[in-house]
Amino acid sequence: MPPKTLLIPSLLDAHWPLLQWAFQSPAWTPVVLEGDRAEVEHLGLGRAHNDLCYPFILITGQVLHALRSGKYDPARTGVLISQTGDGCRGSCLIRLLRPVLDREGFAQVPLLSFNVRGVERTSALPLSPTMARRALAAAFWGDALLLMGNQIRPAERHAGETEALIRRWVEILSGDLTANRNLSPAAILRRCRKMARDFQAVELEPDRPIQNVALVGDIYSKYCSLGNWNLLRFLERHSCRVGVNGLTWYALYYLDSHLETGPLPTRLGGKLLAALGGPMQRRFIGILRAAGFAVLPPYRALKTLARELNATRCALGSGWLLAAETAAWVHTGYRKVLSGLPFQCLPGHIYGRGQYAALQRKLPGSLIAGVDYDASLRDGTVENRVRMLVDTEL
Repeated sequence: MPPKTLLIPSLLDAHWPLLQWAFQSPAWTPVVLEGDRAEVEHLGLGRAHNDLCYPFILITGQVLHALRSGKYDPARTGVLISQTGDGCRGSCLIRLLRPVLDREGFAQVPLLSFNVRGVERTSALPLSPTMARRALAAAFWGDALLLMGNQIRPAERHAGETEALIRRWVEILSGDLTANRNLSPAAILRRCRKMARDFQAVELEPDRPIQNVALVGDIYSKYCSLGNWNLLRFLERHSCRVGVNGLTWYALYYLDSHLETGPLPTRLGGKLLAALGGPMQRRFIGILRAAGFAVLPPYRALKTLARELNATRCALGSGWLLAAETAAWVHTGYRKVLSGLPFQCLPGHIYGRGQYAALQRKLPGSLIAGVDYDASLRDGTVENRVRMLVDTEL
């Protein structure tokens, strides 16, 4: 019997084209969802209370849009939901989404939980060594494409060359992942060196005026164009080079701060991944820096920086990582920092926004601004807020 379809809602634009293959198995074929924001937002709002977090509204709309499209047999389709297992309401997505699908006639569609905290154990997607190896490779390769692509694209002489290069490498790396090839730590980093050489070769326009702007905040608003309303492209159209830190930093933060509880095998596996990922990340950073790309310090150095800022007390959501990334980007030359948060992200609003004033005082010569994303807002409101940051002279 052929595998069933595993629908994956948007979250990680640069990583899902690769990371999806971690979930390919004889049981499942992954499909990363897309969809027009206005349409999925409308669907989600009609079935969720508007006091729920904005990502849940979009995820609900995306899932319903896909199941109603007729492309997928509901009897042979599942939905993958990632859950942090902390104070983020994203940990409750399965319990919130299940009644919605039942009312809409999709009770037969299973919701599979992807987390390492033992949340929704009866719905847990089984983890395997193959999945872990593929996920590790996809995380580093996705980081390489994200970091180098964002720095090269605004300055490219020939429009579209960077995106074409990214598409070529996604095809190559997807072949590696599906064939379980080049997945050792040394081979993963060799691929990163080859990618760095290719991105170095992209011809740039040296006289084009470009300013640096960093993007921090909630993971959904930071990495997902659906969640941040195509913020990266908006900034690039206004001659900005956007710094978005890689996913491996967040993964190490999560493994370091969220695995005090949970099943023993999972905790031990998390410690093993962290022990392997830390040295790999340092070598990865060395490769990109040697090729001339700006990269934030390794995870442990970021944590030290957060301690100096007195910001390590909270690890809910993006927690202290938001403050550490903000300071690190300013030290790297990205003196304008935009913090993107979805409406009703309580940890983000309380802890994230609560740090702006203190960070601003501790980072002279920088400018930190926050922007919220919510279904009640229109594009012009958000874009004007972003332009206030971009147009301010430092």
